[in-house]
Amino acid sequence: MNRHIRKVAILGSGVMGSRIACHFANIGCEVVLLDIVPRELNEAEQKKGISTDSKAHRNRIVNDALQFALKSNPSPIYRKSFAKRIETGNFEDDMALIADCDWIMEVVIERLDIKHQVFENVEKHRKPGTLISSNTSGIPIQMMLKGRSEDFQKHFCGTHFFNPPRYLQLLEIIPTPETDPEIVDFLMDYGQRMLGKKTVLCKDTPAFIANRVGVYAIMSLFHAVQEMGLSVEEVDKLTGPVMGRPKSATFRTCDVVGLDTLVHVANGLKENCPDDEEKDLFVLPEYISKMVENNWLGSKSGQGFYKKVKDENGKSNILVLDLESLEYREKQKVKFPTLEMTKPIEDLKQRTKMLFMGMDKAGEFYRKVFGGLFAYVANRIPEISDDLYKVDDALKAGFGWELGPFETWDLIGLAKGIELAEKEGKSIPNWISEMKDSGASSFYKFEDGQQLYYDRESKGYKTVPGSDSRVSLEALRGANTLWKNEDTTVIDLGDGILNLEFHTKMNTIGGGVIQGINKAIDLAEEQHKGLVISNNGQNFSAGANVGMIFMMAVEQDYDELNFAVKSFQDTMMRVRYSDIPVIVAPHNLALGGGCELALHADKVVAHAELYMGLVEFGVGLIPGGGGTKEFAKRLSDELHSGDIKINRMRERFLTIGQAKVATSAYEAFDLGYLREGTDEVVVSRELHLTRAKQACLELADKGYVSPKREKNVTVMGQEGLGIVYVGANSMLSGNYMSEHDRVISEKLGFVLCGGDLSENEVVSEQYLLDLERKAFVELCQERKTLERLESIIKTGKVLRN
Repeated sequence: MNRHIRKVAILGSGVMGSRIACHFANIGCEVVLLDIVPRELNEAEQKKGISTDSKAHRNRIVNDALQFALKSNPSPIYRKSFAKRIETGNFEDDMALIADCDWIMEVVIERLDIKHQVFENVEKHRKPGTLISSNTSGIPIQMMLKGRSEDFQKHFCGTHFFNPPRYLQLLEIIPTPETDPEIVDFLMDYGQRMLGKKTVLCKDTPAFIANRVGVYAIMSLFHAVQEMGLSVEEVDKLTGPVMGRPKSATFRTCDVVGLDTLVHVANGLKENCPDDEEKDLFVLPEYISKMVENNWLGSKSGQGFYKKVKDENGKSNILVLDLESLEYREKQKVKFPTLEMTKPIEDLKQRTKMLFMGMDKAGEFYRKVFGGLFAYVANRIPEISDDLYKVDDALKAGFGWELGPFETWDLIGLAKGIELAEKEGKSIPNWISEMKDSGASSFYKFEDGQQLYYDRESKGYKTVPGSDSRVSLEALRGANTLWKNEDTTVIDLGDGILNLEFHTKMNTIGGGVIQGINKAIDLAEEQHKGLVISNNGQNFSAGANVGMIFMMAVEQDYDELNFAVKSFQDTMMRVRYSDIPVIVAPHNLALGGGCELALHADKVVAHAELYMGLVEFGVGLIPGGGGTKEFAKRLSDELHSGDIKINRMRERFLTIGQAKVATSAYEAFDLGYLREGTDEVVVSRELHLTRAKQACLELADKGYVSPKREKNVTVMGQEGLGIVYVGANSMLSGNYMSEHDRVISEKLGFVLCGGDLSENEVVSEQYLLDLERKAFVELCQERKTLERLESIIKTGKVLRN
């Protein structure tokens, strides 16, 4: 049976419900969002004379919740207009609306009796065959089926999203024995393809997979802190980006999530997992109990492990909790020799190996914590999952870990991991010993472009499901690398398509990347059909190597700088006019030069989570790698007879002049970075490269012909320049910009308008590129631009001088 999800009902509009509703709206679904009717009029309603029968009152809870979600930062919605896809109502008046929904999801309070009431009401209106699920995080799924019909039970499943649903990739699917296997297969596929999630099939065990292991890891840290005498700052330094975890690390994450939430899950595990060998770790340390007692729950209560205060001058300051005295104090600088030693190592896997080798307190910390974690996850197989890869998938997608526990274990070796666990007095299950005795030395391996995992039941390796149909750089990198330099690698994806990946810091673009782009195009033109430019980094590209630009500008080596900028421009033009299709597949940050690369692709296959922009203005420059030229060209292409040219030019000018960054791929269309009808959006990061390769093949197989170099770009000359100069001067007079901002604005306007031409004229792309490069190099000679460049390099902050 072909099942389509066109309309979804979300029952419950709290923090999770309203944001899940937004995410379904993001992917094009109509959404019905319902919640309870308020018990009484509030003060504002009484003043307005609203009655208890009015829709405004009866839908107040759901409407306020949705508006609160839409105003939150980061936004749960890809594009503001998508919110129109959500219709609100209440359980008493509007339950009949669920009758034509294809999926009904319950997201009410975590009380079984209330969930039973909701499901009983659902049965009165739900049409047979409709999917029904619960977003519970703690109540056993099976217990919700009491009194439900056979059709309800057959189509019912647990669907556990992680907060915030737009940004955290995990979706745990928890079937009951009564769930139709076809429904499970559908949800696993739909969650991945349509919702962009890492779908993980879970057993109906307490806290499922991610929270079971993730909360163990946090509770283990809470106890280790006391044993080792570590401070809050030290733990957050040790458990953040250095080990591939989020910047919020441990204690800051607890403050954001809420200590009460964490304690609720820990208490639930203590009560519901009596046979867990680590159940004593779920007992709260005294300092945690005291914090809960004091209502120091984190951001929601104004203080937790950290507290934001203002000094006598009104300046904000962050204090940290001393875990011994339970008093707040100034933050202290944290330094560990092991972390200093690993600073230059960009590759997380290589860095992780070094962390375990540290001979100081940091190295001791990693060995202790991971020794316990290795034993814990090994003992959870087969209790919470039969397959070890699901544990890694859940922790990476739900907690933002770049490496799962078994992947980390592989880095230090099976025997070493066992040794660390035993040193901590932890027991290792028989299947690990059997694995070691069999000669197997790793939990994962790659063969023929596929990822395999060790299967406990068969005592051999099996293919990770789906890896045979997905294109994976990690799986192909070993055997299919055709060429590489220090900054890039060219990999054969098969079927005549190559991929170029960057691996510089933040994937910035310097000489090595420029060389790699040209080499990849050479190889593709010689023997292949097309090229994809994508990578597995945290960000696609943070732009050009600003340090290199600054160095040449400071040394006043302007000829060399001019050559470097021309090389960048020529490479972008080669991307545009090569004999093979070039697809750029950006994700997360695509700023400055990274954005310019995408602007010159035949097609952009963008991940929905794309933060794209031409941000050079902030460092005292204009886009110099063809970005300003491309905006002038696109302005020319989009103007039609009768259009008000000045308004369209102003939009393009302000997008660069205000360094606007799209907060999603859809917003990138609105800002003119992506092209309607040409570029496309993929919600699934896991399938991103697969679609990019397919798009490249489609262009090649249609009989790709490279476009001709554009010589008919209409520019506005003095007509546009007048508006730019007047606008810049009024902004300066109103103190909305600095004198240097005015200088940059006029340079930007000069290029966008094609220079000081007396009337609208037709010019070539090369003419605009020459103007752009000249303006870029001239700005590099300005002292205030050098100050801005220095600030971004040394502090990472934009200087407005």
